[in-house]
Amino acid sequence: MDILSKAKALESAGKKVIHFEVGESDFNTAEPIVSAGIRALKEGKTKYTSAEGLPALRNQISQYYSNIGLDIPETRIFVTSGASSGLMLLSALLFNRGDEVFLPDPGYPCNEAFLAQVGAKPIRIQLKASEQFGFSANALETLWSSCSKGILLASPSNPLGAVLDEMLLQEIAQFVERKGGFFILDEIYQGLIHENESYSSGLAVTDDLFIINSFSKFFGMTGWRLGWVVIPSSAAELFSRLAQNLIISPNAPAQYAALAAFSKEAMMIHAERAEFFSHRAKKLSLGLKELGFEIPLMPQGGFYLYVDVSKFGMPSEEFCRRLLDDFHIAVTPGTDFGTHEASSYVRFSYTTSEVNIDEGLSRLAKAIPLLC
Repeated sequence: MDILSKAKALESAGKKVIHFEVGESDFNTAEPIVSAGIRALKEGKTKYTSAEGLPALRNQISQYYSNIGLDIPETRIFVTSGASSGLMLLSALLFNRGDEVFLPDPGYPCNEAFLAQVGAKPIRIQLKASEQFGFSANALETLWSSCSKGILLASPSNPLGAVLDEMLLQEIAQFVERKGGFFILDEIYQGLIHENESYSSGLAVTDDLFIINSFSKFFGMTGWRLGWVVIPSSAAELFSRLAQNLIISPNAPAQYAALAAFSKEAMMIHAERAEFFSHRAKKLSLGLKELGFEIPLMPQGGFYLYVDVSKFGMPSEEFCRRLLDDFHIAVTPGTDFGTHEASSYVRFSYTTSEVNIDEGLSRLAKAIPLLC
């Protein structure tokens, strides 16, 4: 957010900034969704809904899972005010003060804040570039203690774009179940899987799983602030109580708009855009490699490349500052996502046009001799 703020200040001063820092699609929300939202407002659909979300929307999400071969009843699906709201509610539901919760390093930084709200203690599991940032169930077993209560992972992940395969998901789920803990899986980039890559939802592995999902990424509804969670049936009543007390209800017009997100017309738009992101991932990664950057793990999905900048002999924060100040290129330092070797990495987001990617690569080519 600091990088974005400085980039906007430069733009206000008349400079053109190439944005590789923001995890938000450059596409506007698909027209069928916008039209449905306008219609809902005109029809006065602005009152509270149930805390669990519109029954029709919960049913649509259930059908969405059915279309990929998963039988998830709507009674296990709860609409939330963005995935962040879902993470906050799940943290309150599952963890108490002093509980240890395992997170990947690097990983999404805000997860620690949700745990802090309930006094839980985040424990970072270091992912190594030499192992292509792979996660191991053995690492979890080594670190688990009497205070350990759960793990929070993402697939595809931010900032790596890594996808957890079904076998690994099963190993983690079985281990956590044996320990009596909780497994939360963030799937907000579901649907944004790059060509020739396979993907399995954690829901294909076990029902004893807490899933976070969102309308922000694949469905392109960032500012509408709408997401959902899928939880085991045994936790449904308690989750409802928390939602009633802490949230009251998700945004009503956004929920009516989201009903159109699953229409045939909208799904075609989402799928087409997902292909654009795959092309951009290829274009940006090839361009960076040609310039001498190292990318230990090519992304399997999502919006991001996690790129090694250690050759430049400066911490990632300084690298990002110089790129922005001197060349008007905005990228995110690895220190936003953890501590393990983080000063050697930056995250490039390919949520900008191919024209801007070309321009960004051209500027980087001019910057490299001056940065080395």
